[in-house]
Parts: sequence; C-alpha cells; structure tokens
Amino acid sequence: MDVMPLLLLVAGSAAVAAAGRRTPVPAPLLLVAVGLAVSYLPGVPDYALDPHVVLPLLLPPLLHLAATDSSYLDLRAQIRPVALLSVGYVLFATFAVGWALYLIVPDLPLPAALVFGAVVAPPDAVAATAVARRVGLPSRITTVLQGESLLNDATAITAYKVALAAAVGEGATWGGGITEFLVAAFGGVGVGLVLMLPIHWLRTHVREALLKNTLSLLIPFVAYAAAEQVHASGVLAVVVVALRLGHRAWEVDFATRLQEDAVWKMVAFVLESSVFALIGLQLPVVAGELDEYAGADAARYALVVFLVVVAVRFVWVYPAVFLPRMLSARIREREEDPTWRGPAVTSWAGMRGVVSLAIAFSIPLTVHGGEPFPQRNLILFLTFTTVIGTLVVQGLTLPPLIRLLKFPARDRRAETLAEGNAQAQASRAAERRLDELLAEERNFLPGPLADRLRAALERRRDAVWERLGQVNPVTGESVDDTYRRLAGEMIGAEREVFVTLRDGRYIDDEMLRTLLRRLDLEEAAAYREAR
Repeated sequence: MDVMPLLLLVAGSAAVAAAGRRTPVPAPLLLVAVGLAVSYLPGVPDYALDPHVVLPLLLPPLLHLAATDSSYLDLRAQIRPVALLSVGYVLFATFAVGWALYLIVPDLPLPAALVFGAVVAPPDAVAATAVARRVGLPSRITTVLQGESLLNDATAITAYKVALAAAVGEGATWGGGITEFLVAAFGGVGVGLVLMLPIHWLRTHVREALLKNTLSLLIPFVAYAAAEQVHASGVLAVVVVALRLGHRAWEVDFATRLQEDAVWKMVAFVLESSVFALIGLQLPVVAGELDEYAGADAARYALVVFLVVVAVRFVWVYPAVFLPRMLSARIREREEDPTWRGPAVTSWAGMRGVVSLAIAFSIPLTVHGGEPFPQRNLILFLTFTTVIGTLVVQGLTLPPLIRLLKFPARDRRAETLAEGNAQAQASRAAERRLDELLAEERNFLPGPLADRLRAALERRRDAVWERLGQVNPVTGESVDDTYRRLAGEMIGAEREVFVTLRDGRYIDDEMLRTLLRRLDLEEAAAYREAR
C-alpha cells in the first residue's frame, strides 16, 4: 500500500489551511481552490473519493466534534427550526431539485433524478461550522445551522437509499420508504441512547487519562458502526452520544479534558483541511467520466441545478420561519418576532460539501438488470459543480452579506459581567468549602499553604473583572495581553534555567520533563485566566 499520496494530502492541506489563516479568504475556500489547481499538475495522484472510507471513517469524528462543541440546551431550545431544516428542508430539496433535474435532462428517469436530489440536499456540517466560526454569526442562527448540519445527513442518506432502491429496480414503495426512514431515525436515536450511559460511565470511572482519551477517539466510530449494524442511522447515534458527552463533560477529570481538547483540535484541523482539499481534487475524476455531456449542455445543467438548489432553500426557509408564528399564538407569546435578516442568512448559508460527493460516488454502476445506472456520470458532475458552486459563491459572499445586514454585535461587556458574577458565586462557595475543610483536624495545612489556596481563588475571581480594564496607552495591550506576556516571560526565564541545569548534568532528562510539564500547565493556566 502506497501511503505517500495520503501523507501528501494531509501535509499539503495542513500547510494551505495554516496559510489561509493569514489571508482574508476563509481556509475552506482556499483549500478547495488549491485542490482544484493542484488536481491537474503532472504527477499528482488520483484522489477518488471512496464512500466506504469517507462515510464511516471521516464523517463520525467530524460529527462528534461538532456535537460536543454544540450546546444541548441551545439545540433543545431551537428544536423546531432545527427539525424543519434537518428533516423538512432535506426532503423538500430532494423532491424539488430531483424534479427540476428530471424536467431539464432528456431521458432521465424520475427515480434517478430523485437520487441526485437526495445527494445534494444536505448542507455540509464541516462547511457550515467552518464558515460560522469565521464570520461570527449571531448565536441563535449559529445554533440552528449547527443543529441542522448535525442531523440532516441522516435524513439525506435515508432518502438516498429509498430513491436508489427505486432507481435500481428493487420495487420501493412510499410505505416502505417511510418505514425505512422511521427505522433509521428512531433506531439511530435509540442506539445513541443505549450507548451514551455506559460510555459516559467509562469516561468517569477509568482512571488513566491516556486510556480515556483513547476511548474518546473510538467513541464516534463505535456509535456509527453499532447503529449501521442494525440498519439504523449511524449519524444520529454519533450525534446523540456526543451531545450527552459534551453536556456532561464537567464530570470528567481535568487531565482528561486538557488532553482531549488538544487531541480533538488536532484531529479536527487535519480532517477538515483534508476534506476540503479532497473536494477540489475530485475535478479530474469527475470530468474524466462526463462522456457525452461535455460542453454547453453540461454547463447549462450545472447552472440550472445550482440556481434551483439556492432558490429552493429560500422557498423553504422563509415559510418555515414565519408560518409557525402565524399559526400558533403560543409561539408568538414565547418567541421574539424574527426579522427578515435571519432567514436571509440561513438561506444563503447552505454550502454543500464532501458528504454529498461521497454519497454520489456510492451510486452503483449498474441497476439490477445489468444495465448502466441512468446518467450516473452526469449526476457525479452535477454534484461536484453544486458543491463547488455553493462553497465558492455562497462561502465568499456570506461574510459581506452579514456585514451588509448589520446584525447586532455581541455585547462583550455584558458577557464579561455575566462571567464575573458566575465566578463570584463560585468563589464564595469555594471559600465556604475551604473553611469547612480546614476546620477538620485531618485537613490541617500550614498557614502559607492555606493562604496559597485562598490567593489562587482570589486570582481567579479578580481575573474576570480585570478584563474590563482600559487598554495600556503605551503598548496598546489589554490587561489580558499584558498579563499573558509577563507570565510567559517569567516562565520562559525559569525554563531556560532548567535546560541549563540539565545541560550541566545537575538534573537528568526525566526531571527536566517533569519540571517543564509543570511550567506548561502554569502557562496554560495563565493563558486561560487572561483569555
């Protein structure tokens, strides 16, 4: 097995993503563009997407990370718009886009057209979260988009399986399709509910942080595989488990959380970078199989499909936002009256991604009679152009659209005040608990050590309020920046002494690693306090 193409993909995409952070262009779009350019360079290997790799090996960890970073409480509060998008919109887009393709492509059977509709129906989890982080969307819109991107793949994959069964001649019926959808949905949720309690129990009872982090990396794959084994939705199983673990992450010890955060950040960076690069690298594979649809016809179909995909989302989103308010007095009483700006951004933030391409590549070459699958190569090409079109056109224009609509900026001062009040309440509780513990004879501490505990508590409490201070007129730094810089300088001076002592053989390398780890934890603590 030649691993060099894989190493080149990971290293190259990581380098481009790192460079993208220094440009105004979002890293996902830069990765796609570079992938497109590199795909035609001499000697570049073919990176054909294998759905047997992408869906079970790339999708679960990306979904797991997105779900653990999401808020279970926020998602529950926005369950209606999330459900309308992740289920209602995906099914609506499957039929609307599929019907449009059926009308414009001669001799294309309706079931095959619906297969394409299901393929391009779901906005991509990676694309949505990547752009949302970059542009700083309002929290409610971000929650809805994240919730949609977590759940819509399950709807799309199920709709794809039903349409594919009809297209290849398996005699699918409406009743069978609805049954399969319900089994996949409730089965996936059920598997997630069954797994989440024992998995969380293991995370809170296994003592070794390294072992718990190994378990953390396996969790999304286990949940996905277990659900797929019983023909349920692996996507929903992964999301249910991850939401539970993220919501209860505070019950895991600090060493595990620190390691887990670092490990998953690295995994996310590598996977997200590689995924967007893979999208661009698909061009030679797709174009080489276009056959008789090359030229003007293919370009016309691609343009029409792109416009339909964009328009269908607007057609669904605006009624989904305003109709429930018109029909329900309870909704009008409980929720603020939405403006047109939120649905506009939600409608425009419908980028497609690697999941659509992976599903498209899983379309079989032939139907049951041995005949070629109708217009398979055209479906692959249109999937590719739709993914690229939405990423480039919508991804590039979304940030200026948000600036143009002038959404209210986050009130950083109010957030800091809320954080300070929360820390003050926690500090009072900690002080009372410390007094109770020190009153017991078995908890005796010398005065200086007890004072150190109180000083650490006071430092955490005051750090939040200090962030409300003024900017340093000499350096232009905030108090956070100054604190972080001075702490780093002090720790750097200590680190140099330890290395000098090791080089002089006053301490050995094992002791050096112990001392440096202690300093690393101190520096991390200083960074978090002054974030």
